[in-house]
Amino acid sequence: RCVHTHLASLSRKAYFEQFESAPEFVVLFLPGEAFFSAALQHDPSLIEAGAEQKVILASPTTLIALLLAVAHGWRQERLADNARQISGLGRELYERLAVLGGYFGELGKRLNGAVSAYNNAVSSLESRVLISARKFRQLGISGKDIPLLQSIEQNARQPQAPELQGRMELD
Repeated sequence: RCVHTHLASLSRKAYFEQFESAPEFVVLFLPGEAFFSAALQHDPSLIEAGAEQKVILASPTTLIALLLAVAHGWRQERLADNARQISGLGRELYERLAVLGGYFGELGKRLNGAVSAYNNAVSSLESRVLISARKFRQLGISGKDIPLLQSIEQNARQPQAPELQGRMELD
């Protein structure tokens, strides 16, 4: 009867509600196997009554097993939490890679534009400006030689990765 009364008292306290990540039960520790056995002989429904009220009866032997099970549960919870964080970090990294890929695409276009503008300037210099400048030499005006310029024929390398070409296929 004393164990049954204490069981009901512990149930009302609901200690687990005070903590965010706590097992939803309270342990009623009976300090000896003899006490546990005597209580069950007197009232065999104690274990079920405790379970209904979220109170687990534990003797020294069962307490160790119970604590090991709770520790295992907390480890699993930590692993699950780490997995959630890794998933969020992976999603964030993928989004950032997508933004960076866009920047590289824009940079490639602008590099190609810069090369094209340079080549157009060299072409204009050769076909329009230097023709007029040569006439100065024919008239006997000498000065520094005009530096040699070379056109740039290379384009920026196009990305080959499917993610950077916009043809990513989802599995």
